[in-house]
Amino acid sequence: MAEQVFIQFRADKALKQEVADRYERLGMDLPTAFRMFMIRSKLVKGLPFDAKLPADGMTRADGIHAFHEIRKQLANVPEMSLDEMNAEIAEIKEERKAQSWLA
Repeated sequence: MAEQVFIQFRADKALKQEVADRYERLGMDLPTAFRMFMIRSKLVKGLPFDAKLPADGMTRADGIHAFHEIRKQLANVPEMSLDEMNAEIAEIKEERKAQSWLA
């Protein structure tokens, strides 16, 4: 077995807990996940995932503008009652159920 070393670093407590919970749901602990990360990094000779900036970013102003444009478009959409929404959902479920029998 290769010589073992101790690795220590600081991380945000909430982030660490959230990530640990996710790995636990996958059946592993953080040290195992980090070892997997390091092994995969070795195999691909770099980060085991894409590390790129998005080609097109959206500024806060762009986001607000998009929000207002969507609200304008929705202004002409008729409102539905809860009963109408439930009826539409039930109709779609029935269509899917009928299609599943055909497959």
